[in-house]
This record gives sequence, C-alpha cells and structure tokens, in this order.
Amino acid sequence: MNHNRLPGAWKMLTVAACLALLGCLQAHELQGHISIILLGATGDLAKKYLWQGLFQLYLDEAGNGHSFSFHGAALTPPQQGQGLMSKALESLSCPKDMVPSHCAELKEKFLQLSQYHQLKTAEDYEALSRHIEAHVQQEGLREAGRIFYFSVPPFAYASIAGHINNSCRPGPGAWLRVVLEKPFGHDHRSAQQLASELGNFFQEEEMFRVDHYLGKQTVAQILPFRDQNRQALDGLWNRHHVERVEVIMKETVDAEGRTSFYEEYGVIRDTLQNHLTEILMLVAMELPGDISSSAAVLEHKLQAFRALRGLRRGSAVLGQYQNYSAQVRQELQKPGSFHSLTPTFAGVLVHLDNLRWEGVPFILTSGKALDERVGYVRVVFKNRAYCAQSEGQWASEWSRCLPQQIVFYLGHGELGHPAILVSRNLFRPSLPSQSWREVEERPGLRLFGRPLSDYYAFRPVQERDAYSVLLSHIFHCRKESFITTENLLASWVFWTPLLDSVAREVPRIYPGGSENGRLLDFEFIGGQLSFTQEQPEQLIPGLGASPRPSDFQVLRTQYRESPLISAWPEELISKLASDIEATAHQAVRRFGKFHLALSGGSSPIALFQQLATGHFGFPWVHTHLWLVDERCVPLSDPDSNFQGLQAHLLQHIRVPYYNIHPMPVHLHQRLCAQEDEGAQAYASEISALVANSSFDLVLLGMGIDGHTASLFPQSPTGLEGEQLVVLTESPSRPHQRMSLSLPLINRAKKVAVLVMGRMKREITMLVSRVGHQPKKWPISGVLPRSGQLAWYMDYEAFLG
Repeated sequence: MNHNRLPGAWKMLTVAACLALLGCLQAHELQGHISIILLGATGDLAKKYLWQGLFQLYLDEAGNGHSFSFHGAALTPPQQGQGLMSKALESLSCPKDMVPSHCAELKEKFLQLSQYHQLKTAEDYEALSRHIEAHVQQEGLREAGRIFYFSVPPFAYASIAGHINNSCRPGPGAWLRVVLEKPFGHDHRSAQQLASELGNFFQEEEMFRVDHYLGKQTVAQILPFRDQNRQALDGLWNRHHVERVEVIMKETVDAEGRTSFYEEYGVIRDTLQNHLTEILMLVAMELPGDISSSAAVLEHKLQAFRALRGLRRGSAVLGQYQNYSAQVRQELQKPGSFHSLTPTFAGVLVHLDNLRWEGVPFILTSGKALDERVGYVRVVFKNRAYCAQSEGQWASEWSRCLPQQIVFYLGHGELGHPAILVSRNLFRPSLPSQSWREVEERPGLRLFGRPLSDYYAFRPVQERDAYSVLLSHIFHCRKESFITTENLLASWVFWTPLLDSVAREVPRIYPGGSENGRLLDFEFIGGQLSFTQEQPEQLIPGLGASPRPSDFQVLRTQYRESPLISAWPEELISKLASDIEATAHQAVRRFGKFHLALSGGSSPIALFQQLATGHFGFPWVHTHLWLVDERCVPLSDPDSNFQGLQAHLLQHIRVPYYNIHPMPVHLHQRLCAQEDEGAQAYASEISALVANSSFDLVLLGMGIDGHTASLFPQSPTGLEGEQLVVLTESPSRPHQRMSLSLPLINRAKKVAVLVMGRMKREITMLVSRVGHQPKKWPISGVLPRSGQLAWYMDYEAFLG
C-alpha cells in the first residue's frame, strides 16, 4: 500500500492551515456574541455529554468578554422537543469546588440562554438565522460566530449542511464552525464521498471532525508530555530503544442494543480505524518544534500516516463473543441459521516505515465482552542490562534490570482514573503542576507486572470529560485536536485493504468476560499475528460448515498448458515468495548471482512485504533487481514502480546498491524522451550484466484488458522484433511507459504471472480460451522459448 497517493495533500493542508489560522486570529481579536446550535439536542449523546460540555464551556468563557446563546435543535415538534431538552438540562452539574449558590446562579443563567427549535425545513433554518440576527441587534451586540454541532447520523449531514450553507451562515466578519461526529464513512470510498459532499458546503477550516478520544486528558497530554520531556526522550523515543508499543481499549460490555450499528461497522471501524489510530499517530509522529502550532502538528501527523506500512490479512487476529450472533438474530430478526462474521475483538500489528520506528511493532487491540474495562498506551523499552545482584537487591529508582516503560493510562481498570506512569529507572518526568499531581501511594496495587511504587505516577488535578475538553478546543479553534480531511482519508487508505481482506473470515468465538482465559492471547512472528491457543471446537456452534481459508490447500492444475498454483491470497503469496527464494538459491549455486525482474502495480505489494519480512535467508547480496516496466515519472514520484519497490521491499532488505537497476526514464531533466535513448541504455545494461539477456525469473501481472508489463492491446510496440526495451503508450495516466519487450521476457529461464482479485475473474476466463494473440491480449504472447511459465492466481481471480 502506497500512502504517498494523496494528490495535493500538502498543498491542501498548507492552504487550510493558513485559512484556519486567519479565522482563529479573528476569533481571538474580535470578541462578540457566539451562537451554539446543537443538532440532535434530545439524543443520547447530547443528554449524556454535550449539554454538560456546553455548560462547562459557558462556565469557562462567560466572563471573558463573549456573550452566548445556546440553541437545541431536532426534528421533534417544539413543545415536545422543549420538554425533552429541559429534562436533559436538569442534570447539569458544576465543578466540585464551586460554591452551590454560585453554581445555581450560573445554571439558571445558562437555562435562560438555552432554547429549543425544530429544524426540519429550509424555512426553519432561515427562521433560526433571523432569530439570531434579531437577538444580536436587539442586545446591541456584534456577532462573532456560530457553532453547529452535528449530533445526528451521517446520512443527514449533506441535507443539514446545505440548509446551513444556504440559509444559516453568519454575516460578513463572523466565523462559522461545524462539528461532525463519527462515523466518517465505512471505507475509503464512502469517506471520500462524504468528504466531497461536505466540501461542497464548507471550507476545510470550518469543519471540526470529532474523535472524542483526542479529548481524553491523558491522550491530550501525549504531545505536551513528549515536548516537556524532550531532553530525556530524544535518545529513547526510537527503534534502538523501544521494544514495542501497545495501544489498547478493552470493554466489559457487549453490543446488546447496538447490533444494527455493529453489524455494519464491527470493532475495527468502531475503534481501531479512528480512536486507536489517532492515539498511535500522537505517539509515533515526529514532534514539531512548536506543538502549539496546529498547522505543524497536522503536517507531522500526515507524515506519520504516510509512513504506515500497508496491512494484510496476516496483520490481524479477529474474535467474536459467543452470544453475539444470537443477539443479532433477536434484534435484527435474522433466521435461526444466521451466523454473523462481524468481529467484536481485533488485534492488529502495525509498522511504520521510517528511520525512527522501522521494525518496532505497534499492537492495536480492542474488543467487547472482555475481562476488564481499561484503555492505555504502553511504550515498552528494551532491556539490555544484566544485574549481578539478586532481584531482591534491585532498587526501583536505579536498577536497569527492572522493566522500563511509559504508560498513558486513559482510565478505569485497576487504577480507576487517568494517569501517566514512568518507570523510576527511566527518568523523573516533567508535567505542568497546575493540572497534574502525583498519585498517592496504594500498597498492593500492581500495574503491568510492577507495584505502583515502581513508577513516577501523575494524575489530573481535576478530571474533565472529553467532550468538555473538545468543545473548549473548538471554541479556541485548536484544529490539531480534530480530524482533517487529509488525515481521515489517509486513515481509510490504510485500513480499507485489511477490512476487505478479512470481510469473509470467520472470527474466533470466545465466551466473554473472565471465561475467555488465554483464548484471545496472540503473538507476532515474522510480521504476522496468530492466536497462541487452538480454538476449542465446542465454542463454534453452527459454524462447522463454514469454509475457512485454512481448509483449502494450495491447488495445482494447468492453465494455458502451463502449471497453475491457486490459493487464498495469503497462502498464494507465501507460496510464490518461497518459490522465488528457491529459484534464487538455485541460481546463486549455479551462476553466483540471481537476476530478478519485477513488475509494479498493487498486486506485488504483498509479495514484496512477504519477501522483506519473512525470508531472512534470501540471498539478497547476490541478487540483481530489475524492473519489468516503469511509468514515465521521476523515480521519487508516488506513481513510480521503483518508488513502490523502494517503499515495500528495498528499504527493508540489504541488497548492494550497485545491484539495483531502475529504468532510466528521467534523463537530462526530461521524461522518456526518444532522443535521450533511455530504452537503449537499459537494454545495453541488461546485455552487459545478464548472460544471454536471459533473466533467471521475471514476475508479471495481468491487467483486466489482458495487458502485461507495459505492453498494451492494439499496440504492436514491444510485441515482436529485436528491441529488448521499448517506450509504449498506456490508455491510462501516466500514458508514457518504458517496458521490457515480449521477446526479452520470453528469453527468461522462468516467468511467474501473479493474478489476484475478483476484478480479474473475467479476463482470466477469457485468456484461458484464446490462443497466441498478443496483439489483442499481450499476456497470451508470454511463453518462454526455453524456460518455464507458471501462473499464480488467488481463488477470487480463478474461481470467482
């Protein structure tokens, strides 16, 4: 997965950041009246968190020169809606240290400033806008801005956004902020569509996408903690010292009452794609020089997203609590034979491909019906010490033999409150004394294998709800606490391939709670996760007939009179990688070197990752790497095949740089110019280094139009003749390509054709029936003159 494919992301981010900064400066310089409109004012989220958060905002800001009005809105008729809203407002509370009489006075003022509106039609929004304008004029105020909080389902966003844009924007000189709640799409495509719809009505700087985990006090403190402890952390916060990072969110409750939502989203979309990924970014991103700069924080976060290594099916383990399918059948009126494949537990192994974090496993885990409710980020450091004295003599303040870890404890669990824990044998952390204080001694309490006394432990002086924190950040225009469009889409680019690959996988069934035992324990070996304990058969009622990938062996047969290997994607990639390594060893034994020509595109990415992470005995030092084809773009361009090879293979292996042979598409500051003779130069290099210009192995793919390499239908270029390397034209952008010719490919000792995905099923069927017709279907011309041809197809491409 190439995360550099975010067109114009940097430009958009810079423009949006500048506009946001301008809007925020205006907000701070010009005080005035602010109208806050809560859409969905009678819903659960509003009743539980949002009204209390708005009241806290009023308590914090009412004396700072601004005036406020609060407008609850919903589809409910006025009388009924006012009653429901009034009931929600009854539960408002003040900070514990506030005098009760003062609290009652402020609460009464807040209630007077709050009123209900039915917002259903364009006329309703126009009436609301007139009401706000009339109030501002009547009171002799200046309107500073309006905040619209969308506490409504995403399907209603576009309609409401249109009404606001057309009828309810504030006048010139006042700002608009719209606050959006997740889910922000179901996958990359739907997220893109939703972002596009909202972009028709709002500027990027006007949108604040909420992930409430970013408002949790410990999460909000991660960047300040790293900043305030730079001196101690600069040498530690990297792959040389960090053993692993765990980002964990466990729940004891199940999905009862929410199965309609959960059936659509599941645990990965519900928590990992958003909450845990955002926390991961705060831990992994490069620390800006100024963490108070929203633009710098967002820019560095986007860089971290771009460094994420693509996920594959082996990156995750999935589970489902035993009673979930029964709950779905009852709540959604499913037949008795129905068994859901929706995971309620997931563990995912994530890597970042950059100098700071290369090789460090980040473990993201979340689930329902588990043994405890707790959330934390745990950074575990490598322990290289040996202590000659017995363990009883180790002192927590200085002994290097004790575990070294930093924990951002989100709350609940054994500790019961948010906290930051730092092993005493690391360093004494610096935290702001006005907002964080040391935790009192609690004899007998052990956390992460050590007594609490082994840590410097700090907790917030005053605990605040996440929504109160985020509403304050919205008011003060702190954009770094929210999800930008670029970061949202980057996250979905990262997660969507995994979601697609596990969509049909049967999750492990677990009983729930303390009865889970070791059933959900997992381990990571060679870049893959697997459960450590076998699944007891009695826990899978009714799923016995459901096929699992492991039930299918690698299928061997014939295709176009050549050997065909077919399997599920993971097994297929594993088989192909093993075959390539075996061919490499054989070539090195016979000739002292191995010449491998690789195609680009998306299909080989999983193969590159498998070779990089699972084949440590591969003779890379004796391997020459060539490209089968290349797009006529600079080699650093995200569309470059060489860039994909670099990102997913080259940077993870030790191959001599003089054994790497990119195609010379960029010469004399020109791309694939005939007069630069780049194709001839590559042909000459092949002739000079590869005996008889016969590669030991050529890896090809097959396009849905039957093209292979960059040899396309209805184009004779490269299909015959003496040229070894040719310039061709592609029907898709970028149009100019450089490619090995079909005669050169057919000189190879071995050719492997990798075909994956349901989209390839139709061309697979077609090519199986045609003869040698390379002008119509270039792939049909692939037949090594004195070598071997083998087809590698996953089940979806071969069987549909």
